[in-house]
Order: sequence, then structure tokens, then C-alpha cells
Amino acid sequence: MKQKLLKLLLVVGLMATSVYAEVATQTNVTKLYIATFDRAPDSAGLDYWVESSGLELEGIAGSFFDQEETQAKYPDSTTTEAFIASIYSNLFKRSVDSEGSAYWIGELDSGNISKSLFILAVVNGALGDDATILANKTEVGIAFAQKGLNDTTLATSVISEVTASSDTVTSALSVVASSTATYADTDFEATDWTEVTHSKNVDPNFDEVFDDSQVKRLDIVVSAERWQSMLDDMTATYGTFGSITTGGVDTGMQPNVGGTDMGMPPSAGGGAGTPRVATLVDSDEDPIFVPADIYYNGTQWYRVGIRFKGNSSLQSSWSSGILKLSFKLDFDEFEDEYPQIDNQRFYGFKKFSLKNNYNDKAQIREKVAADVFRESGMVVSHTAFYRLYVDYGNGAEYFGLYTLVEEVDGSVLDTQFSSDDGNLYKPEDGSANFVAGTFNQEDFEKKTNEDDEDWSDIESLFSILHDSSRTSDASSWRASLEAVFDVETFLKYLAVNGMIQNWDTYGRMPHNYYLYNNPDNGKLTWIPWDNNEALQEGNMGGALNLDFSDLESSSWPLIANIYADAVYRAKYDAYLAEVKDEVFNSTNMYNLYDTYSALIESYATSERAGYTFLNSSSDFAQAITELKTHVDSRESAVESYLAQ
Repeated sequence: MKQKLLKLLLVVGLMATSVYAEVATQTNVTKLYIATFDRAPDSAGLDYWVESSGLELEGIAGSFFDQEETQAKYPDSTTTEAFIASIYSNLFKRSVDSEGSAYWIGELDSGNISKSLFILAVVNGALGDDATILANKTEVGIAFAQKGLNDTTLATSVISEVTASSDTVTSALSVVASSTATYADTDFEATDWTEVTHSKNVDPNFDEVFDDSQVKRLDIVVSAERWQSMLDDMTATYGTFGSITTGGVDTGMQPNVGGTDMGMPPSAGGGAGTPRVATLVDSDEDPIFVPADIYYNGTQWYRVGIRFKGNSSLQSSWSSGILKLSFKLDFDEFEDEYPQIDNQRFYGFKKFSLKNNYNDKAQIREKVAADVFRESGMVVSHTAFYRLYVDYGNGAEYFGLYTLVEEVDGSVLDTQFSSDDGNLYKPEDGSANFVAGTFNQEDFEKKTNEDDEDWSDIESLFSILHDSSRTSDASSWRASLEAVFDVETFLKYLAVNGMIQNWDTYGRMPHNYYLYNNPDNGKLTWIPWDNNEALQEGNMGGALNLDFSDLESSSWPLIANIYADAVYRAKYDAYLAEVKDEVFNSTNMYNLYDTYSALIESYATSERAGYTFLNSSSDFAQAITELKTHVDSRESAVESYLAQ
């Protein structure tokens, strides 16, 4: 009976092998490394076998036995029994049962199956704890390679203690995270480096970088291997590119892509128009950084850290088969690996976000919202339009029209405050809504002073916001609140945000704002962020009413408690009138919309399928018209509110 079962498993394993042999992926080649070498794949090796070898999985498995490492590990003197025992130990950390060993010895010694196919059969036949252990080792192995690690001694030790327990995976991933990658492209001279363009010793050049009068070009040049590692990291986190998911199950709606072809436009599966995603993956990990070169006006910036960025917008674009994804650029992210770029800057700026104008057929919401906040006297990031090209080995390809956004935890603090010494927080989820008794420091990520375990300024705001004096002694409560929180700035923010409408922020969602403890006055100052969903009614119940009558007060007390105070409400009303009269009105906004639409139209409407949120070029003009209608309606709404 056991002999029959073993033969059945062999048939099933070989059937699975024939499927796996069709294409080599990071996952199945990593399993080969684990089975054959008892280690994680080195980064260079995995890149070669998956991207450059031109072999299917079965061919790779066979080629492994031509390698010196394999021959050293399994010399000619190795008995078949010892070889089988080694493979089982490598994969599952256990011995093979005696009857199974005898069966495989017979198959191998008779020549019915090769050693490479035997390995594939055992890998694909893993069940129960064996499958769990292999999956855990594979997760660690892929992480090892994606970190750019090539130390084979570390590759062996990092998976040696991985078992079916998730704790062992966490421990191994921690080792990977703390390890330093090695790079083969460190021998270069930064010949384009100048004090003005690359040095940290100059003030940020806003006129050069954030020029509202033109759409400048930015090129990213990244190796095929590094680009693929970025895509594979996305796949590991969010699923197959171009595959709409429901409850985490792949529904099969995906473009015909694979390997480096994932850099090409999808042939199906939502390559244009409104992106779709049914279920968001909750991940605390950012996409991986890789080194790439940036070119601007014929000048090169070297080994710049690039990664994909975003949350729901990133997942939705990815799952809909739209490769126009947002990027984060950090110009000295890899300065430890490349000493030539120590303190590298881009005209005085350390980092940017390149926003993909997600779900915005006009492609100007991010920029216009920032302009309105700035014109209203708020601290906010500078923005500018750029057309982006990416070369990942096939020449420069147009990725579309992007909005370059200044990072808050950088030049915004340096240039819009007297000092960047204060605590900067990026609240997200949980207690970021300021409900009484919920404070959790993990929800208020520090972007400055990260090593200082002190959130007392945030805790003070929580305490005072909910103090009983709010209703018993309002004057005293206001004085206490204003000692720790810049209420005037927050009221102005509420007025601007309410006027332009922006649902994807505080009041509906516990994110998309920063708090900075201004060293000049010790007050937490509100800084708006991520405004691509502004200038429309929006989702999640839509943007809040001007009188906050649709606000769930118990869930958003920072608005509810402040607006409930008559003194603060009068100031809010005054700011609303000021914003309408001086900034956000039909005269100003029609001119701005006309100027920007004329500037960007040719770049927006020439975006390629798979790299655009437009269904047709007419979508752009229609979206601009809708924005003009929107400003008319908002003027009327504010006038009606103030007349009450």
C-alpha cells in the first residue's frame, strides 16, 4: 500500500513539476536553492537564474548539478541514500522514512528519475508541516535576496533555524533586515557632481525644481534585475499585477505579463480608466528601495533610492493593471553602500514623492489643493508637474504625467519653520482620530527625533482636548488648548479643507496630515498632506458639510470639540469668508484651471494604455469642466452657510 502511495505521490509531483517547468520565478527557484544547497539564494544568483539564464525551472534544476557548489556538497562518493537524506533535511529539517528512502533509492539508481527531477518532485509534494516549513524558508530566502545580500555563509545560517513556527520567520527576517547588502556597481566616479546640483551645502532651489510655468522631464534608469525585484516585492505583498482580488482570492482578471514583461503595458485587465480594488491588503511594510540613476537636463544623479509608494492608491493601481505607480525618491538612501554619494542632494533637496495623480482625470488636484492651502497661509509642500520616463533595460518608456511633491520631513521643515528640531509626527489609523483614552504612540510615527521616546506633546493635546473645563470654563479650556496646539492654523485648515472639499483626511479617515511641534512656540502645528482626492465630493460618505452636521462627533473630537466652541466657530466662519473672497473663487480658480490645463494637456492625453487613469483624451477636458463647476458650487455653499 505504501509503495502505491509513493508512486502516486511521484506522479502528482512530476505533474506539478511540468507546470512549474513552464516558467522560473523567484519563489520556485528559491525552493531549489533551499533543497539543493540548504541556504537562501544569493541576490546575484537568483537574479541570474530568473532573469538571465533563459531556462525553465526544470532546466535550472538540472544546471544546478553543473555548479561547483553542488559538486562540492554532493561529491561522487555520496551514496544515493545520503543524497536523499540531505534533500529531506534541507527542505523539511527531518529524516525521510525508511520505506520512502528505499523507494527513491530504487528510482534514482535505476535511472527512472534524475536527481534534479527528484528534488522538484519532493518540493512539489510537500504537505502539512513540510509545506509550512518550506513556505517559511522560502519567505526568508526571497527577503534575503531582495535585500541584495550575497554572503553564502549568512544565507545558510539565516534559514537554519526556520521551522513551521511563525516566530522563527520573524526572527530570521529581523536578521535579514539588519544585514547590509553588497553591490557590484560601486566602482564609479560621480563626474556630474557639482556644488550647486548635488551638494548638501546649498539652499533648496525652489525656482529650479518647482517651476509652475513648465512640465519638466525626469528620467529613472534602473537595472532590469532591480526593477524586477521591485515588481516581485509588490507581487509578494499585493498579489498578481493586474489581478482584481476579492477577499484575497485571485479572480483571474489579469494581463498577460510575466518576468520582465511586467514592465510593459498590460494587454487586458483594466489598463486604463478608474482603477479597481475590492479588498485592501493591510501591510505595515513599505515597498523595497533599490538604487537607480536619475537624469534631469542632461545631468546624472547617482544610485538614488527609489521605491513605490502609497497605500490604497498603490494597491488599486497595481491590481487594476496600471503601472503608473507613485514613487519615493531619496537621493542619499544608499550613501553607506556608495560613499561617492554621501549627502547627495537634488538642487538642495534630499527626497521627493512622485505622485501618479491617482484616479484624477484632470491630473491637477494634488497641485491645485496645495496651491490653495499655500495661498491661504498654510504650511504645505511645494508641487510641480513632471513627465516621467523609466528605463529598466528596454530604453526610456513614458510612464506619464506626475506631480512632484516636496517631502514634509525635509525641506518643508527647513524652509517654512525656523528650525527642524521639533517633533514631527505622521499620524495613521487607530488613535490618530484623537478619541479620548485611545492614545497609542504607534499611531503617531515620529519622522524626527525618532530615538527620543517622548510623546508628551501629543499626550497633552489628548488630555486638554477632552478636559471637563471645555464645558465648565471654556475660556480656561481655550487657553490651555492654545498653549499646546496651534488652533488658529487648524481652524484655517478646516476652512480651506471644507471649502475645497477633501474627504480623504481627518474627519473621515485618520491619516493624511502631519503634526509638527514648532520650536518657536511649542505648539503642535497641523500640516496637510496627500491631497489627490480633494476638489470633489469623494467617498466614505463624502466630504464633510461646512457646518459638520454629518460629522460623527464621538469619532472625530478634534473637529467636534473645537467647532462646538462659539469663539472658535466664529473664527472658522471668518476664515471661510476669507478663503472664498481671496483665494478659492470662480475668478481665481477659472484662471488657474485654464493655465494648468493648457500646460499639461498634451502630456496627460498622450499617456499610454496601462499607464493612465484616462479612458480617452476627452476625459481630461471633461474633468477640467467639472472642476470649474465644482468651484461655482462651493462658492454658493459657503455663501449659504455664512448667511445662516
